Amino acid sequence: MARPRAGIVYVGLKAMVVALDRRTGTEVWRTPLKGGVGRSTSFVTLQRDGDLLYAGVGGELWALDPKSGAVLWHNPLKGFGYGIPSILGDAENAESNALPAAAADYRRQADAAARTAAS
Repeated sequence: MARPRAGIVYVGLKAMVVALDRRTGTEVWRTPLKGGVGRSTSFVTLQRDGDLLYAGVGGELWALDPKSGAVLWHNPLKGFGYGIPSILGDAENAESNALPAAAADYRRQADAAARTAAS
């Protein structure tokens, strides 16, 4: 059963993402990342970006629904090899944590300054 975001801990391990209830440690859902399995690494990098949970393993990238673990899309990133990907999301609605919100605020201020300078 899906739980609210505030109560979930996401764990990436052995080409799999597991969501745990942060109070009890009970498993909420589990999603194997097929495609990265058997590659040079099964290390999983995770990044929460608004209503998406990105997971990278073996040079491939998945977007998951953070509430259910459903795979929304998968990109094998052909031609990049099998390394450990670094992931940074850039949601338009970046109020989910302070760093993206600060970056979005900075971008709005810079855009406003550029419009003023162009006038």
